[in-house]
Formats: sequence, C-alpha cells, structure tokens
Amino acid sequence: MIERLVPEHVASADTYDVDAPAGSLYPEEEQLIATSVDRRRHEFAAVRACARRAMATLGLPPAPVLRGLRGMPLWPAGTVGSMTHCDGYRAAVLARDSEVRAIGIDAEPNAPLPPDVWEVISLPSERKRIPSGPANPAVHWGRLLFSAKESVFKTWYPLTRTELDFSEADITFHGRPDTATAGTFTAELLRTAPGMPTSYTGKWLVDGGFAVTAIVLPAACGV
Repeated sequence: MIERLVPEHVASADTYDVDAPAGSLYPEEEQLIATSVDRRRHEFAAVRACARRAMATLGLPPAPVLRGLRGMPLWPAGTVGSMTHCDGYRAAVLARDSEVRAIGIDAEPNAPLPPDVWEVISLPSERKRIPSGPANPAVHWGRLLFSAKESVFKTWYPLTRTELDFSEADITFHGRPDTATAGTFTAELLRTAPGMPTSYTGKWLVDGGFAVTAIVLPAACGV
C-alpha cells in the first residue's frame, strides 16, 4: 500500500503480518528491545524486516536500523527513510540522499479519534475545512489529520532536531471530502527553521482499514 504514495525512486516495503521472521534482528537491535513485551518486539522486528527489504531494492546490503533522539531511525550512510507501524500494518521507505532530502510516512487505523484528541490536534482553520463527522463514511478525517501531522513531524525532525507541535502545521486536504478515499494534502508550517521549507506537499490514502500518509521532500528542496 505504501508504494502508492511514494515516487518510483523511493524504495518501499510493507506487511500486514504481525510477526517478523524469527531471528530477523541484529544483536544491537535486540538490545534496544531486550525488556519489551512480545507485542512490541514483533512490531519492532516486522518493521525492520520491511526496512531491509527496502534496502535490497536499492541494492544495499542489509544493515541494522538503530534509534536516535525521539526514536528517529538511523539509516545507512547516504540514505534517508521513514518507518511506521500500527495494529495490522507495518511499512518502511528508503531513498538515496542524492535524490531525497527527507521522508515522513505514517499509518493509522481508519477509526474515529476520541473527541478530546480531535480538539488537541486540530487548528480552528482545519476544523472549518475538515469534517469531524461522517461526511464520508469511508474516511475518518480526524485520524487522517493525525496521520498527516505525524508525517510532517517525521520529515521535519531529522533535519532540524527540534520538536514540532500539532498546532504548528496547518493541513489542507485536496479533493472532495464527501467521496475521496485518496488524494494530496498541503502542510503549511507556522514556524521556521534555517534552510527548511515552510510548505510541504504529501499524499494520502485510505484503504483496507488504514489511513496512510507520506511526504517526500526532494533533495533540491529548500526555503
């Protein structure tokens, strides 16, 4: 599914299998989850199995994917990527840094957000544009908004190493909200950072019970 949201030069892999193959982790990865419960271990291993499939697509040897600040994946030299996991779905994307500056992907169950969460993650401007109710029964727009903002954060953070709050990205979904199940979105950032663009364009898709979003920032993209 994630391959439908990224260009051809971005390698992608996903799985609906909750379990990764036994012994699929490197020792240094095992150390990161040594005390984790089985569910966390399975999702950790499964998404890294996806990452190594993406490495193979780029012609790279398999390598461990460790964690940096804020859980940021640490990719092989010369590459940028992103990973996501939710109940029933895991995905990873990877590209060469000569072609892509940053990538952010996110997957969420296509289910309603609790009302109090909707108020926390959305701006007044977004609430005017995005239906919080059942304008389109196939899409839970609050959950999709959450996913889009997560993709923005995953694109922004590796380049700036600074936090980005939900209130600092204003999302506009393009297309008809009463019928669309896929489309594009624009994120206007309400803060700046040196060398960073203030507008991002992404793609979204709702299919198979999941809401998935992706942003791919080209290598030449700047302010």
